Amino acid sequence: MAMIDELLAGLRAAGEETRLRLLFILSRGEFNVSELTTILGQSQPRVSRHLKLMVEAGLIQRYREGAWMLFRISTSSGNAELARSLIRFMADDDPQVARDLERIAQVKAQRQADAQAYFAENAENWTAIRAYHVAEEKTEEAIRELVGDVHVDRYVDLGTGTGRMLEMFAPLADEAVGVDLSREMLSFARANLGQAGLDHVQVRQGDISGLTLQDASADLVTLHQVLHFLADPAKAIAEAVRLLKPGGRLVVADFASHDLEFLREQFAHRRLGIAHYDMTSWAKAAGAKVTKHEQLSPPAHLAQEGLAVAFWVIEKA
Repeated sequence: MAMIDELLAGLRAAGEETRLRLLFILSRGEFNVSELTTILGQSQPRVSRHLKLMVEAGLIQRYREGAWMLFRISTSSGNAELARSLIRFMADDDPQVARDLERIAQVKAQRQADAQAYFAENAENWTAIRAYHVAEEKTEEAIRELVGDVHVDRYVDLGTGTGRMLEMFAPLADEAVGVDLSREMLSFARANLGQAGLDHVQVRQGDISGLTLQDASADLVTLHQVLHFLADPAKAIAEAVRLLKPGGRLVVADFASHDLEFLREQFAHRRLGIAHYDMTSWAKAAGAKVTKHEQLSPPAHLAQEGLAVAFWVIEKA
């Protein structure tokens, strides 16, 4: 709970139309300043001034990731509850709120389009691009050790891409399903799986953040080099955990946190790797826990452009 002085500061900071709109917008996800100016239709200096006041009042949080400054609703300050309470009073059918919702949808659609354009352009050489960043054979060996050779009824690979994880682990399962949003990638995966003779494997087009698969339907779920492309990796973790049966396992492989900004421009990376603290928090919020965490250093010859790969095993109680 907030002290009186803190509460008054929060109320003063929220008591303006644009700042109320910002609260509502940031309740729908995290955004950078450029995206917020697009949604609000206001200049960057003006939006930045509003954001500064709201951060100081504890209504919102900001954090730097490379060259970006990202903002989201506060979750830990004394005024976090005030921020959530104010949002509940704002009706989705208010004309201004409705317009903001439309622009939020447009910004999120553009994010997805940027990522999908990259996937489409690189569908055929995606495996080569992965190999450029990290020694793929070492990554696969580490994942094999974490997954083991235990038979499972159902295995799901999210963001299946070329279908490589399915090739590796579908033989352990009675049923295996791969999900990807890119049709080009699904075509690539189907070709690979057909060549491998894995006829019991299905690949489906779908969005990781809103899967149509049933709750508690999988014994094993994998996420291989997917999260750094997502605007909301926490939601993807929550969806993956939702799919797990009690005692089921989610195995995640992704780049560890880094500061190689060029990956955003050249390779459409939304996140500069994944921090262990974040993964632990996301798993806990989803009702699961990290039971194992490992990391592989990049090959020495990659020098400053090398990327460490981190691995997590997340289990559902």
